[in-house]
Amino acid sequence: MNNDRRAAVKKLRTFYLSQKVDIADFRRRINETFSTVFLPNNVECEQKVFSGTKCDILSPVMYSSNRILLYIHGGSFVAGSRASYRPFVAALANATASKAYLPEFRLAPAHPFPASLEDVQQVFQSVFIELDTALSLASDGFEKKPEILVMADTSGASIALGLLFGLKNEFRSAIRQVVLFSPWLDFSENNDMFTAKKVSDEIFTADSVRFACENYTHQENWQNPLVSPLKVTKDMLDGFPPVYIQMGEKEIFLDDAIVFQSIFQNSGRKCELDVWKGMMPMFQMADEYLSEAHLAVEKIGALITAKDYSDESVREIQLELERN
Repeated sequence: MNNDRRAAVKKLRTFYLSQKVDIADFRRRINETFSTVFLPNNVECEQKVFSGTKCDILSPVMYSSNRILLYIHGGSFVAGSRASYRPFVAALANATASKAYLPEFRLAPAHPFPASLEDVQQVFQSVFIELDTALSLASDGFEKKPEILVMADTSGASIALGLLFGLKNEFRSAIRQVVLFSPWLDFSENNDMFTAKKVSDEIFTADSVRFACENYTHQENWQNPLVSPLKVTKDMLDGFPPVYIQMGEKEIFLDDAIVFQSIFQNSGRKCELDVWKGMMPMFQMADEYLSEAHLAVEKIGALITAKDYSDESVREIQLELERN
């Protein structure tokens, strides 16, 4: 496919939250831009309610019976929905051979922190118990344990990591892998992103991120690790599952991700940072315009299903794009 970078940026700019935009309009534009009638790869969708929170359950043609994927969507804490994230999560479900759960958690500002976190906690526990019970009743003669993947993007990464930091070992030990896309990790006032002037990339600005956080919670919570995961303490990382972060080279969030990786590694935990040359935040959701988007999802699938994967295919495509 021929890459159309300009069209990709235009699409992804839908995620930019401006103080001048009505939040209802912001939500509507995201839904209109990213939702679709047909899901990729013949993934089937059903709906279920867990502890009052509606969830999409996305089932690919083939998936592991003991593996599920819980996806916490972004949207600057005030937007995003099952409808807008279905296509992307369906692609991830297919690539990882996993049944995926996509909750419609409560959104700020009407439901500030910790409402979304509480919804996700309830969904996680309900899904875990349901899966664990199903596996214990299986009659195939093989003992299987729940294998959970937790994935999230941008503001959803704050919620997802807040979930993981608060989990008891019983639940945390069932998580095989955490995958984060362009994560928002630090809303504290001393973050260089907010103290420097006019910090921006092709999609977001520091001002837009600060505005999102102001809608999400009060200033006294900005240092809370459940809001700003970069403030995590070492004891909160005991038994933490492996983390894989995938993001573009041209992101204002990259410096925070580098610090986050070092915190994990210094605590003896595994955290891989995968930075894609020339890419913008959430490039994976512009798959109709960027070849790299397909390769990025394919790489995550290989990570989970233990297929052989080489970055050579990525380099070949990037070299071809540069020649053109």
